[in-house]
Amino acid sequence: MLRTAIVGGSGYTGIELLRILKLHPRANVVAVTSRKYAGHSVGEVFPSLHGYNDLLFTEPDVSYLSKSAEWIFTAVPHKAAMSVVPQFLDAGLRVIDLSADFRLRDRRTYETWYQAHTAPEQLDKAVYGLPEIYRKDIAHAQLVANPGCYPTGAIIPLVPLLHSGIINSQGIIADSKSGASGAGRSLSLGTLYCEVNEGLKAYKVAEHRHMPEIEQELSVAAGKPVVITFTPHLVPMTRGILTTIYARLAREVSIGKVLVAIKEFYKDSPFVRVFPEGAFPDIFYVRGSNFCDIGAKIDRHTNTLVLVSAIDNLVKGASGQAVQNLNIMAGLEESLGLDTIPLCP
Repeated sequence: MLRTAIVGGSGYTGIELLRILKLHPRANVVAVTSRKYAGHSVGEVFPSLHGYNDLLFTEPDVSYLSKSAEWIFTAVPHKAAMSVVPQFLDAGLRVIDLSADFRLRDRRTYETWYQAHTAPEQLDKAVYGLPEIYRKDIAHAQLVANPGCYPTGAIIPLVPLLHSGIINSQGIIADSKSGASGAGRSLSLGTLYCEVNEGLKAYKVAEHRHMPEIEQELSVAAGKPVVITFTPHLVPMTRGILTTIYARLAREVSIGKVLVAIKEFYKDSPFVRVFPEGAFPDIFYVRGSNFCDIGAKIDRHTNTLVLVSAIDNLVKGASGQAVQNLNIMAGLEESLGLDTIPLCP
């Protein structure tokens, strides 16, 4: 059994990790930490997990966790991760970090968008944890930087088309709609029920921290710098991200060939589902699952390819992808513990 520990397990990503790992046939959660809920049972904090192995939340004691677990999930806020991850690495543990602290390879870029980095020596060692792109590197990594939710929904549809030269690398626009769980479990005025219900708004326009992460990975796929326009929106729902992407075609191509290019690129990726021509994703079709659904259509009037992707931001956008990375790192079947049918209404 894989002995795992979750550092910072009282947020939405924490409960999703606990839920998914409970059904994983080869993984066992031996510890889960929370400064706020230390001493309280998991079932008390998350009633949906009542009876879950009688685990108690503990203080994040690095020494204790290093002796108890082999695999660490760090589900703590940005900046907090960089202070504890190096300690786990020094103890010989393998880490999957769900914060943004190790996703950006360039220190200056990270510090421009976040804050000063106190563990820059780990940036070159961390592997960006998008399994569909970096599967081979993830298998041997000691530190995997789990991608952000918005980047996952934007990068997966675009990489095959940039790699094949079907679309232009400049002028790409990504428009994303996310449920309120993407803001985390902490109290915030902007995500209170009365502030969100029946509303729809754009936020952090042209300044969202996930933008450089998207550009980083698209630049690798294109083989040259890629700059995008990215606008996130908050919609009155709990979970899910629907991303609509607009990209200019680089050459004459049929929608059939576009879909084939995406399918072929992800032929060995069990969680990427490409819809047939004329059909498009809906967040209902992925809710509670680790799937990324993709649909596409060509607007001949403007020579624009329109891509639509849907993911569950808490699963493929966070905890499910983290378990997918765990499976790859441990040499297990990639989909182990993740073969969940979406919770369609």
